[in-house]
Amino acid sequence: MTDLKALIFDVDGTLADTERDGHRLAFNKAFAAAGLDWEWDIPLYGQLLTVAGGKERMKYYLDRFRPDWPRPQNLDALIADLHKAKTRYYTELLAQGAIPLRPGVKRLLTEAREAGLRLAIATTTTPANVTALLQNALASDGVEWFELIAAGDMVPAKKPAPDIYLYALEHMRLSPQECLAFEDSANGIQAAAASDLATIITITDYTKDHDFRAAALVLDCLGEPDYPFRVLKGEVGWTTFVDVALLRSLHRQWLTMPATSRL
Repeated sequence: MTDLKALIFDVDGTLADTERDGHRLAFNKAFAAAGLDWEWDIPLYGQLLTVAGGKERMKYYLDRFRPDWPRPQNLDALIADLHKAKTRYYTELLAQGAIPLRPGVKRLLTEAREAGLRLAIATTTTPANVTALLQNALASDGVEWFELIAAGDMVPAKKPAPDIYLYALEHMRLSPQECLAFEDSANGIQAAAASDLATIITITDYTKDHDFRAAALVLDCLGEPDYPFRVLKGEVGWTTFVDVALLRSLHRQWLTMPATSRL
């Protein structure tokens, strides 16, 4: 049977709950600084999260919620500038320590490294955002914990397309059967499942009602020894937090499970 060799992580919502009080606030700061009357409140941002990618999200916002807003001829350039400003504000929030890692993330990453598992990132956010989060919330050398950071516009299509996962697998020279993916959203599970990856989901307030039937395991968080997770889908026995032993067990179960039984 194929051994588990690598863990591939999404970032936003998976490593840290970055969306509501991170990216959303940074977008609003960028809009205000540009003199725009755009304001993304918490419920609206939940709807916008159906679209992956910040630039794509802004275009969707205009098409869906502001069809009457006069489009300038340089709309693409405006959106690109807004996205750069938003990234700057977001990294400032991270530098202030405003966005911690989710429960169990640092512990599991540490255990995985000690166990010799390879680590990678597969995300739609920018490399700058990933670097800022890892350096400020994980460790000063957090970027070096990961063999590969596949992020942003490195691939033609963002999640739910599988491109970013296929890119990661190709560059790490691994098969999907040698890996586990970690996600938090419908777009993420669709991308991972289309790449034939067994996937662990940790839900957020924004994604708790998403369709995760294709996931191997759905939890409210990765858990800690003194902070147990809540299992929403899957079997974990008596375990109350995700560790390397559970990952290897889950990986073996997934490989022996008929494809028709995975939904």
